Amino acid sequence: MARNFKTLDDMGDIAGKRVLVREDLNVPMADGQVTDDTRLRAAVQTVAELADKGAKVIVLAHFGRPKGQRNPEMSLSLVTQPFAHVLGREVRFVDTDGAAEAIAAMGEGDIALLENTRFDPGEEKNTPEAIDALAALGDLYVNDAFSAAHRAHASTEGLAHKLPAFAGRQMEAELDALDKALGNPEHPVAAVVGGAKVSSKLDVLRHLVEKVDHLIIGGGMANTFLAARGVDVGKSLCEHDLTGTAEEILDAADRANCTVHLPYDVVVAKEFAANPPSLRTVNVHEVAADEMILDIGPAATEALADVLKTCRTLVWNGPLGAFETPPFDTATVSLAKTAAALTKEGQLVSVAGGGDTVAALNQAGVSGDFTFVSTAGGAFLEWMEGKELPGVAALAG
Repeated sequence: MARNFKTLDDMGDIAGKRVLVREDLNVPMADGQVTDDTRLRAAVQTVAELADKGAKVIVLAHFGRPKGQRNPEMSLSLVTQPFAHVLGREVRFVDTDGAAEAIAAMGEGDIALLENTRFDPGEEKNTPEAIDALAALGDLYVNDAFSAAHRAHASTEGLAHKLPAFAGRQMEAELDALDKALGNPEHPVAAVVGGAKVSSKLDVLRHLVEKVDHLIIGGGMANTFLAARGVDVGKSLCEHDLTGTAEEILDAADRANCTVHLPYDVVVAKEFAANPPSLRTVNVHEVAADEMILDIGPAATEALADVLKTCRTLVWNGPLGAFETPPFDTATVSLAKTAAALTKEGQLVSVAGGGDTVAALNQAGVSGDFTFVSTAGGAFLEWMEGKELPGVAALAG
């Protein structure tokens, strides 16, 4: 792969250097406890490697949405101990006031966590003053937060123009995976796009039909496409006002020789509840007026598995059915297991991303078997839309 960004391997001797590292430590908390430490664990590799090389590591991160105001409930002091625990090393919390003095007192290999970058009203506005204030604290800059790369903030974009800039290990892995998935993929390429609404994924669909050979549409979105094809979807979730747009996407797919896969058998029920008594599997043309489509049926799921077996690359964003409620997770789990098995056999490069997607793959017990699973929500979606991400573009210099 032709890389246009520098990594930690390009940094040279960094012993004693002050390295500002942008991580995403915006973790969910309840009663003072971190309820999911995925993002903390993701930051370990880069921070530990820099510390082992003798750098003074100053971690930058945001926490919540304080909107430029100091808010004790959104102080990163709350995350310092949980991060130290995951890292297995001491981490000192450094307030923005007096930060220069605290950093000057650090020794080689020490790690500090700076207060929430978003307490500064200039952070999200990417003001020169905010950039200069941060740049004064470091000699080098590392961005390891792909999940915040779609934001042009002082700590995610501005700093990269002010200090020598490098991609951290997590950022490097993410960019490599995304390049394999859509940048320079091995064809045939399949994309699974699911979720509730077409409206939230319009740009994704328009971009993908130009890039992939097979577009598999699931979730509530599929109902809008079925309706566009003249199928009566009963009382299913459906954006009837977007059927014209769906038709345009189908036409664009035809022109691009992209095959769109919509379900031809579906799982329906009269009420949305776990294992409802009215549950049945029907052909899409047999959905009753008082029924709603809640998952893709077994025949269509099997056909989709056969499609994946012909492909070399898979990009996945969004579940195929209402996966939080059993048994409407069946199609998602089944297809995810097929993709995981093909990946393990070396037949498929599989890249998945987005919150619901990660949850669905965890539910299927296969997230560890995909080539790469991105925990970035908004940034992953914007990348699937073909947009340039400011934080990534800035690394290219």
